[in-house]
Amino acid sequence: MIYKTSDGLKIEVVVIRKNNKNIYFRVKEDLKLYVNAPIYISKTSILNLLKENEDSILKMYEKMEDRVKDNNRFQYLGKKYNVIITNQEEITFDDKNVYVKSLEQLDEFYNEQMKNIFVEEVEIAKNCFSHLPKFTLKFRKMKTRWGVCNTMKKTVTLNTELLKKDIALIDYVIIHELCHFFEGNHSKRFWNLVAQAYPNYKEARKKLRN
Repeated sequence: MIYKTSDGLKIEVVVIRKNNKNIYFRVKEDLKLYVNAPIYISKTSILNLLKENEDSILKMYEKMEDRVKDNNRFQYLGKKYNVIITNQEEITFDDKNVYVKSLEQLDEFYNEQMKNIFVEEVEIAKNCFSHLPKFTLKFRKMKTRWGVCNTMKKTVTLNTELLKKDIALIDYVIIHELCHFFEGNHSKRFWNLVAQAYPNYKEARKKLRN
C-alpha cells in the first residue's frame, strides 16, 4: 500500500505480519517502509500509526535517502563525485562529476590508481625512517582497519577503501604502519615515533574516525 505524508510524499509500505505484540517501522535501501505488525492488526490501524509516527518515519526516510545517494557517488582522494555515464572513452573529472563509459571502467580506474598512489606514497614515507626492513606492500578491503603491519612476515597491508580519503590521511596510515616495524604496540614510544614523521597525527586519527 502507499502512505501519503502530510507534505505530499508518497512512500510505499510493505506490511509483514508476524506473531508478535508490537509494531516496528524500518526504511530500507529500496526506500520502502517495512512494517512488522501483529497478525490481528488492521490496515486502518496501521495507517493511523503511520500518521502518529510520521515525523520519526520521515527522519528515517530522509536518512536512508541520503545514504542511497551517497552510495551512488564515487569517492576519490577526499572528494565525492556524481557518476555520469557517457559514450566517451577516457575518464574525466570536473568539480562535481566523474564522466565514465561504464561502472566497470570506473572500478578499473580506481584499482589502478590505488596501486600507483599507494606505492608512490609508501616510497615517499620510507624517507622518514632509517634502517627500515624490506617489506612487501599488499592491498585488500578491510572492515575495521585502515592498515596492518605484520612484522613477522614483513608485510604492510593497506585498506583499498583508503583511496577514498584525502592524500594526507593516506600518508598518516602509511607512517603509522611503518612505525610498527620499530614499535609493535601503541605505547608512548610508538606515538612519539609517529609524531616525528607526522606531527598532526591526532587530527588525522580524528578525521579517519568520522
